[in-house]
Amino acid sequence: MSKKVKISTAVICCCLAFFLGVGTKFLAAARVEATWGLLYQALSIVRTQFIDTDVRDDKLIYGSIRGMLRSLDDPYTRFIDPEGYEDMQTHLNGNFAGIGIQIGIKDSVLTVIAPIEDTPADRAGFKTGDKILEINGKSTEDMSLEQAVSLIRGPKGTRVTLLVLRNLKEKAQEHTLIRDNIKIKSVARQKMLDEKNKIGYIMLATFESKLTYDELSEAIQALEQKGLQSLILDLRNNGGGLLDEAVAVASIFIKNGEIVHTVDRYGNKETFQATAVDYQWPDKPLVVLINGGSASASEIVAGAVADNKRGALIGAPSFGKASVQNIRPLSDGSAILVTVAKYLTPAGSDINKIGVSPNYTVEIPTASIEEALNDPNYKYSEEKDAQLQYALEYLRGPK
Repeated sequence: MSKKVKISTAVICCCLAFFLGVGTKFLAAARVEATWGLLYQALSIVRTQFIDTDVRDDKLIYGSIRGMLRSLDDPYTRFIDPEGYEDMQTHLNGNFAGIGIQIGIKDSVLTVIAPIEDTPADRAGFKTGDKILEINGKSTEDMSLEQAVSLIRGPKGTRVTLLVLRNLKEKAQEHTLIRDNIKIKSVARQKMLDEKNKIGYIMLATFESKLTYDELSEAIQALEQKGLQSLILDLRNNGGGLLDEAVAVASIFIKNGEIVHTVDRYGNKETFQATAVDYQWPDKPLVVLINGGSASASEIVAGAVADNKRGALIGAPSFGKASVQNIRPLSDGSAILVTVAKYLTPAGSDINKIGVSPNYTVEIPTASIEEALNDPNYKYSEEKDAQLQYALEYLRGPK
């Protein structure tokens, strides 16, 4: 075969490939157009035939978007209407009105991840794992997180009623709470627990504030002025928050090393290394307390501490939320919170729906739980906290 014929054959093949490619794109576009046509048909039927003539277009479109995202079977990908998105931005700046509760979807049920300390939900006795079946009489079955949050929040002084199931042995009970201004403070408690051995304690309640790293670093430095030699970082019932804050917090304790990996839809992996934060505490003994209410950013920090062998994890397995969401604003002030990646611990462990396992498992005794649930005058005490006491003995070392 001559060189000229070979070239002609190659040109024909390239042209065929090009036209096939273009044809495939046109077919895909046609399929998309046909699918959107179904939506327009449905909207037209509702507009022209539904008995109520006062149906707003934005309500129909918002409902369509919610349904589309719900079909993805990911409770963390959700639509946020303009009011909800404005509330979310206020929330991230540390102030909002509500009852002070972090919620998620677990086993397809709206579930309490953790109450925020000293809030209406905390004072009412809400616990990690409580299942919220109704909000103001409306069933939460198939309800999105955004809808649930929107119904639970509201102006200060107003009431919200939740139907809550604690365990299968009991009946669901209604709780009516009065909403209040919720001030997000990342560091909920700090003190020197053991003056003799200079063991400090810090409860980190959330990563939802953009000031989480700042608050924690200031708290550790305040304890250092009292001679801090060992630290208990309490991440129990910390429902997580911002990825950047989790990386910064982990970098306080880990000077060099991997903090977390994220993997996107194409399998591309991005590794977050310890960053050069302004303050670090990388060498002295550290214990991190975790439990079933420790989720998301809390699990990033716990996983980084464990895999870098920076400290010991004590408590119970964490919640198991290992996905990363981005906020994508829409043109009318609404937004979509979309899951864009999953994260892995530095050692490559996928903890989604599994959680981070502690180095030392310490369960809260059943008697203590029953006392807390049944005694309206029950008050927390450090002496009765089995996980905290185990951490203290661990840091004190052999006697």
